Amino acid sequence: MNIKILSANAGLYSTKRLVEAAQKRKHEVEIINHTKCDIVIEKKNPLVYYKGKPLSDTDAVIPRIGASVTFYGTAVVRQFEMMRVFSTTESMALVRSRDKLRSLQILSRAGLGLPKTIFTNYSKNVKEIVEQAGGAPVIIKLLEGTQGIGVILAETKKAAESVIEAFNNLQARVIVQEYIKEAGGADIRAFVVDGHVVGAMKRQGKEGEFRSNLHRGGSATVVKLSDEEEVAAVKAAKAMGLGIAGVDMLQSDRGPLILEVNSSPGLEGIETATGKDIATTIIKYIERNV
Repeated sequence: MNIKILSANAGLYSTKRLVEAAQKRKHEVEIINHTKCDIVIEKKNPLVYYKGKPLSDTDAVIPRIGASVTFYGTAVVRQFEMMRVFSTTESMALVRSRDKLRSLQILSRAGLGLPKTIFTNYSKNVKEIVEQAGGAPVIIKLLEGTQGIGVILAETKKAAESVIEAFNNLQARVIVQEYIKEAGGADIRAFVVDGHVVGAMKRQGKEGEFRSNLHRGGSATVVKLSDEEEVAAVKAAKAMGLGIAGVDMLQSDRGPLILEVNSSPGLEGIETATGKDIATTIIKYIERNV
């Protein structure tokens, strides 16, 4: 097969591993910088051009679209779909996953456990918002934040109110979530491919850090999911329409609580923690569908 990896950075671990896995299984593979693609739209002849040449011989694409270029990256994926090219992440699912509020609404409708979340239209009644989230401490998240950036733990009611008011004055959209104390600054990342959990790791925030993101200095260890956690991860990926997903969840006294479903989950942390060849699992997923 001819596989294109849509990545703006050929040096990233995930991109390099996918190239290795595809070549190992005797496929032609090329890294395409989606931000440099041109989209040509005409009657019954959709095309994507890259470096002046049409990418008309493509069997499958693996989107690795960064959050900052979601709009254009999604347009490129959608164009490949119009060309009847298989995509490991569908364009609509990609758009859905990048909208944190919409994602939580979809997961809620699917009956999945979530931390109680409050969203308002820059409400002046910040005291009520904090109370609706269960009182301090609360987690305050920027809707546009990624990799733990724009996530704040407000430990007192007064601190929470001050932070919310500051964001409101900046016209920055935030959600306020209850703080799950028993999680102890750790979360679980379950990696789902084609409706199956293929690896899971527990991420622990460094000393004095409530955010467990590996980009923030957190550590990762392999973890065995409970049946309830595995079902929740698969159900969350399905609800979002994602063939490949990193499902982040907290372990709580009331069962697994979904934090986020990532449509471009990195491979380095999960492969290092579990010792599993997840890149090859992704290539096999393409083989089954093309």
